[in-house]
Amino acid sequence: MNNCKRIVKTGEKPGQGTYSCTSCHTKVSLGAGDKMPPCPSCSNDSFCAE
Repeated sequence: MNNCKRIVKTGEKPGQGTYSCTSCHTKVSLGAGDKMPPCPSCSNDSFCAE
């Protein structure tokens, strides 16, 4: 079962937290004002807010 709270796309500012790539599950940590980058491992553009 997918426990994703919401999907975040590259370029959005989702707020501080850890996000998981929806493709390869690489974790990306962001600060309060950071923009979501493409996945550093596979260049995917959507992430799951954990």
